[in-house]
Amino acid sequence: MIQERTLPKFDVTTAQIGKEEGLRLYEDMVLGRTFEDKCAEMYYRGKMFGFVHLYNGQEAVSTGVIQGAMRPGEDFVCSTYRDHVHALSAGVPAKEVMAELFGKATGCSKGRGGSMHMFSAEHRLLGGYAFVAEGIPVAAGAAFQTKYRREALGDESADQVTACFFGDGACNNGQFFETLNMAALWKLPVIFVVENNKWAIGMAHERATSDPEIYKKASVFNMVGVEVDGMDVMAVRAVAQEAVARARAGEGPTLIEALTYRFRGHSLADPDELRSKAEKEFWFARDPIKKFAAYLTEQNLTTDQELKEIDRRIQQEIEEAVKFAESSPEPDPSELYRYVFAED
Repeated sequence: MIQERTLPKFDVTTAQIGKEEGLRLYEDMVLGRTFEDKCAEMYYRGKMFGFVHLYNGQEAVSTGVIQGAMRPGEDFVCSTYRDHVHALSAGVPAKEVMAELFGKATGCSKGRGGSMHMFSAEHRLLGGYAFVAEGIPVAAGAAFQTKYRREALGDESADQVTACFFGDGACNNGQFFETLNMAALWKLPVIFVVENNKWAIGMAHERATSDPEIYKKASVFNMVGVEVDGMDVMAVRAVAQEAVARARAGEGPTLIEALTYRFRGHSLADPDELRSKAEKEFWFARDPIKKFAAYLTEQNLTTDQELKEIDRRIQQEIEEAVKFAESSPEPDPSELYRYVFAED
């Protein structure tokens, strides 16, 4: 087991959160976890195929950034191949995400994308990307068009911020450095969120980079860089709110390194034999959903019964999503060439 980095401390007493928002954040995390658990069940039952990369353990990052600091449906989200939960946080209905995993015409990508290529123009989800770091320049492009519309075209409504998610494995890729440089030069309204789960695909992060503290790389671009406990949704929410405020005010991008952990293997085809039992137990004990549930009850913002009711309701929603996916039609062969080019 490689020595763990010290997780940044977050002073929870500085946080201001009401019951409504607290339950919304909890519900979003539970939705992500329950959805992914059902995906594993469906995959092993032969209901979905290909590579399926689950997000279990990292829910505080998606929820803290998208639901905690952004305007879902207005701001843009750019994901990776581990994209189901980003889609859910962005507001894509669970039934549409599930149908996409089943390859059905009712999926958010019309059954053409599958697990790694979630997309929804309606929800400003710019896509999941199978190639490592592929979404980083796409996110910068989205941020550039927002800045251009506002400053060159005089569109006062153009104040959207783009959140770009990627993993530690992307941070040695040329697109990472080139895009951060351009984003800083042009002060683009984008936040770069590194979900450092330590292992990329199967290479320990500390063995793959000369400086494992990714957030420090922001300094060479004269960009704000921060690290955060990616297992604490309140901590993620706090740094994301600051980053979004800077971006919306025209002060440029932020690089956020969220220290997190995936509870399952890289994909459902991964036997997950590289990580030690001790390392897994260290991170399992920091489950972000359990941690936030404890916070909500300790602060008298909710009760255990209320949280259990949310769990039950989300479970029912996921079961209905599976039924919807199973009963949905396959893409019609006559539409094979649709969605290759833009349509009027």
